Amino acid sequence: QLQLVESGGGLVQPGGSLRLSCAASGFTLDGYSIGWFRQAPGKEREGVSCTSKNDGSTYYADSVKGRFTISRDNAKNTVYLQMNTLKPEDTAVYYCATGPCGLPPSFFGSWGQGTQVTVSS
Repeated sequence: QLQLVESGGGLVQPGGSLRLSCAASGFTLDGYSIGWFRQAPGKEREGVSCTSKNDGSTYYADSVKGRFTISRDNAKNTVYLQMNTLKPEDTAVYYCATGPCGLPPSFFGSWGQGTQVTVSS
């Protein structure tokens, strides 16, 4: 059974940093494209970043470009999302999932349980 588990969320002040982890069990991540998504209260789930299985290409939402970095550690079977210069509007539950980069969340599967990120002073 494919399973993803997110971790690393927490409370951080504006301008701070967090690193989220997406660990896989039951499969090896290097065979999959992995996306990070977030959902704030009352809002739809939105794509944040994605790393492609094919050529390692990475994709970012305009709202996080230059601040977030997605990366893989195949030895640890984990994908990371380094988040710098965090803003209050980054507050959301963050999820990872498998699926084709560039497509909506409905095309993704094996969703984790999510990790809460709160940016507040």
